[in-house]
Amino acid sequence: MLKVTDLAVARGGIAVLEGVTFEVAKGQAVILRGDNGSGKTTLLRTIAGLQEPLAGQVDCASDSIAYAAHLDGIKANLTVEENLKFWADVFQSDQMDKAVEAFDLGGLLQRPANTLSAGQKRRLGLSRLLVTGRDIWVLDEPTVSLDAFTVKAFAEIVKAHLAAGGCALIATHVDLGLEGDTLDVMQFRAKGDSTLSSFDEGFL
Repeated sequence: MLKVTDLAVARGGIAVLEGVTFEVAKGQAVILRGDNGSGKTTLLRTIAGLQEPLAGQVDCASDSIAYAAHLDGIKANLTVEENLKFWADVFQSDQMDKAVEAFDLGGLLQRPANTLSAGQKRRLGLSRLLVTGRDIWVLDEPTVSLDAFTVKAFAEIVKAHLAAGGCALIATHVDLGLEGDTLDVMQFRAKGDSTLSSFDEGFL
């Protein structure tokens, strides 16, 4: 479903990864690993189409990727229901009810998003994955701010997505109990890149 070939990605115009090549098949999850600042977020943003690669290519069906990153991507002044309806309209989706049930948002629908806890905001943000109806999930530390119970629930949502024929590319330090391959991005470190530090992770 997703094929990455000889991809080179950059931060601030400086290559951080090069020669990245892998595939994610239907029903498969691939977990990205790597040191802090190694370029996992930069790689995911490039695959999701949010920045141009330096070289190489990403092959997948048009409009097939749903991306979730560190920020929740919600509109704070709208209610939970209004956020969901906004996404449903954007993606011309009928999956809103499914998202509400999966992420246990039923009791929060009339709450303004800016009154939610960090964990509730995260659940709302992640619910967009189901609303989009897209097959390829590209996820960057998706369990940030989630408690242990909700992490397990989210893992089951990902498993159901895979079982339905979707696929997922996930950068995470949390064991979600998913059967799949692990890809260590350190093997693709760009030659001559000496700029990385542990401080960089929040910006990659």
